[in-house]
Amino acid sequence: MRIGVIGTGRIGTLHARTLSRHREVGSLILTDADPARAQELAHRLGETAAPGVDEVFRWGVDAVVITAATAAHAELIGRAARSGLPVFCEKPIALDLPGTLQALAEVDAAGTVLQMGFQRRFDAGYAGAREAVRSGRLGRLHTVRAMTCDQSPPPAEWLPLSGGLFRDTLIHDFDVLRWVTGREVADVYATGSDAGPAMFREAGDVGTGAALLTLDDGTLATATATRLNGAGYDVRMELAGERDTVVVGLDDRTPVASTEPSGPPPADKPWNGFLERFAPSYEAELAAFVEVVRGDRPNPCDGREALRALRIAEACELSRRERRPVALTEIADQDRPPRA
Repeated sequence: MRIGVIGTGRIGTLHARTLSRHREVGSLILTDADPARAQELAHRLGETAAPGVDEVFRWGVDAVVITAATAAHAELIGRAARSGLPVFCEKPIALDLPGTLQALAEVDAAGTVLQMGFQRRFDAGYAGAREAVRSGRLGRLHTVRAMTCDQSPPPAEWLPLSGGLFRDTLIHDFDVLRWVTGREVADVYATGSDAGPAMFREAGDVGTGAALLTLDDGTLATATATRLNGAGYDVRMELAGERDTVVVGLDDRTPVASTEPSGPPPADKPWNGFLERFAPSYEAELAAFVEVVRGDRPNPCDGREALRALRIAEACELSRRERRPVALTEIADQDRPPRA
């Protein structure tokens, strides 16, 4: 199997390394907007670098992994679909609903595969929480608390391109909330604070955000995120039911300290970022993609799942801007074609 990897930044490098040592992958073709970066990585991995995207498609591959800049995702998905190629793409498909829907329409028309990179679905802790909910161990679920805390903010120049905290960061929490609970979000009320570094205000973004989400069975969920959590990278989910409570992401590397005299000591080596925290999950999702390409398993996370998570993020962003509750039906209505 020959796979093209488009984009060799942080996540692209990680994916290329993973695929390069996968027993079912014979070779890779790597390309990047910075050809020298792709060439250097290809040299280190013993793979082939292409001068551009055109060559990746012209030289012939069996599948494509898209880890390029977000703005390029939708066009590359469409191009791969028109070439009849299965695609793995890092989230999001696009930063808006029209771009997302156009890419999905191309995939549907071509009858090809699009697997999205929501790696938390492959994390052992989240899988355990899903089983706890689905098995009835928790009883009726009444409260979910999700959080994502980055240790340090991204570069200032990247913020205007990110889509904002809800679309870029909390979209992972929105996706995994649906996946773990098996429920849909009915409405949201969201807010944010730009009281941190000035770069967030200058980008029209917030450094900290919070959303209250009501699920379609009445379960209440909160999702919070911050770009500046000095203690370390912290991603958790707590699920409370009438019988039991479980938590994801609480281990000896969780960057929290108890103020109780008998509480556990602070973590000696807290997580420093998502690449380290979710390393096994990234490997697992790519292993799944290889199986999908081979026809050995169904797609574990298709583009419609990404669309549903984006709708929640869009609802939260609208709620934050207008300071009001937003029903998901408002967002669904926005992407319906106008009547003739």
